[in-house]
Amino acid sequence: MKIALWLSLFIVFYAFFGYGILLFFLIKIRRAVKGKRVPPAEDFASLPTCTLIVAAYNEQDFIVEKIKNTLALNYPAGKVQYVFVTDGSSDSTPELVAAYAEIKLMHKEGRSGKIAAVHRAMDEVTTEVVVFTDANTFLNADALIKICRHYADPKIGAVAGEKRVHADETADATAGEGFYWKYESKLKTWDAELHTVVGAAGELFSIRTDLYRPVPVNTILDDFMISLLVADEGYRVVYEPEAYATENGSESVGEELKRKIRIAAGGIQSIVWLKSLLNPFKQPVLTFQYVSHRVLRWTVVPFLMILALIINIVIVVSGYDSILYDVLLAAQIAFYGASLLGWILESKQIKVKILFIPYYFCMMNYAVIRGIFRYSAGKQSAVWEKAKRK
Repeated sequence: MKIALWLSLFIVFYAFFGYGILLFFLIKIRRAVKGKRVPPAEDFASLPTCTLIVAAYNEQDFIVEKIKNTLALNYPAGKVQYVFVTDGSSDSTPELVAAYAEIKLMHKEGRSGKIAAVHRAMDEVTTEVVVFTDANTFLNADALIKICRHYADPKIGAVAGEKRVHADETADATAGEGFYWKYESKLKTWDAELHTVVGAAGELFSIRTDLYRPVPVNTILDDFMISLLVADEGYRVVYEPEAYATENGSESVGEELKRKIRIAAGGIQSIVWLKSLLNPFKQPVLTFQYVSHRVLRWTVVPFLMILALIINIVIVVSGYDSILYDVLLAAQIAFYGASLLGWILESKQIKVKILFIPYYFCMMNYAVIRGIFRYSAGKQSAVWEKAKRK
């Protein structure tokens, strides 16, 4: 039981923190041997032609602001095109997009899901590079330049931008979302420097057009799948933190939970479908990164957290004479107690920021369990259902 307890705690710690620590030292070693990876210079003349695709479903509250943000992006004239796909939208989103001659509107009645809309748009793309971004996120002015400069290297197949979550002073426990993405950004930076990013976020990412592989229309995490299929073909997926998409945090913890459950279900689906990435003999570094950064979190970690608590209780109750296990149990109870208190206070609209992180961490792992069971039961639809944002 003691072995099971320490092994469980080790895997949980490794998945969220240990891997980051290990990455830090691996990067130091790589820099000492090969030097630091540096992004290429911004040579406007050599930037590839680019198409920006936005899939928008009933986004009338945000779409005009998104259009203005898009048209204000810096990129050489004549090298960029904008495509907005509004399939199935029943509000005024298509009409609002149609008012801008600079943007190509693609619209049809009937909702088939985000990835079906993206596939339809990709059939029209003729540029060397395609950039995907969400309708309710806003990019920094140089985002396209910062992303597309990387394609000067033929080994680069995709580029992931940074997701930033804006949390104001009235933010509730979803402020933990912002902290989480800051930590994820650092891990992705190190992942890219070691070898490759393992999965891009749909808020902002790009691929070489000729590397685009249509994923099944029932794919839940299309952005993750598309970018990892590029990595599976031997190309690097790099991370560009100077190209970022900003969005508000979820409207409530309930909305964030809904989003996390969907991501967890999609994570299990991706693991099942991308079996080749688990083969360490094909691309050992990619497999190491993929398992360490993604697979452990989306499979065993939440269950090992529960197992560690139960085993620790049994050891202490059985009278094992060691203060170490008493302290360990007290630490676990304190952590979960802080999470529970955060949940109670959030339900009463009381803001205690120190409780945001344990509450968000536990909510995130609870969502993984829910997502696993939802996917196993075949109840997770691939039709994009966005979380309400502030």
